[in-house]
Amino acid sequence: MPAKIKYKRILLKLSGEALLGKADYGIDPQMISRLARETMEVQQAGVEVGIVIGGGNIFRGEGLAASGMDRVTGDHMGMLATVINALAMQDALEKLGAKVRVMSAIKINEVCEDFIRRRAIRHLEKGRIAIFAAGTGNPFFTTDSAAALRAIEIDADLLLKATKVDGVYSADPKKDKSAQRFEQLTYDQVIERKLAVMDTAAIALCRDHKIPLRIYDMRREGDLMRIMRGEPIGTLVS
Repeated sequence: MPAKIKYKRILLKLSGEALLGKADYGIDPQMISRLARETMEVQQAGVEVGIVIGGGNIFRGEGLAASGMDRVTGDHMGMLATVINALAMQDALEKLGAKVRVMSAIKINEVCEDFIRRRAIRHLEKGRIAIFAAGTGNPFFTTDSAAALRAIEIDADLLLKATKVDGVYSADPKKDKSAQRFEQLTYDQVIERKLAVMDTAAIALCRDHKIPLRIYDMRREGDLMRIMRGEPIGTLVS
């Protein structure tokens, strides 16, 4: 008998870099197909799924701002990159037979819906996967902050951050062999120790609204479903 699913509704945060796979730029078709398949499996198991995707595989506003571009302009360009990724993920999911809606925080009605909280919740209740694009719609806020905000707005039971490491470490495990991996942390420990999990605004939002956050390695196939069944994979921040 399969293990019981622990969560009713989740918000999955994928970095733009997650879509790179083995590519140097843009979207690796194999990687996006695999992520779509795992997401679909979870949704078919009865979990309502919202997704926030970053845009770092295409464009980083912050990086160009450092070299002289207006930060607000750069951030708006970054938001458009997340819309491109959201549409790609929608396509990958629909190829598998999923019902998907892309909802944007900036008006771009020719390609997707506006984000309206009540409508987003309705999509989830009707068994559709909702992909939230364009961050918060405001410059100076990361897609991590957008993920925390959307998780609160849709009343998610869990915020998941899919990364390239198997949890949170005391230091960069690639540079420091003695780096310790944490199985569990409090929000305040993450902020006080300046652990690079998510930006401080995102962690504070999760803390204030009691949204548990789990960081896991999205390169390990099947881990998303294992987490849904309550297995202690990665690092839990609560």
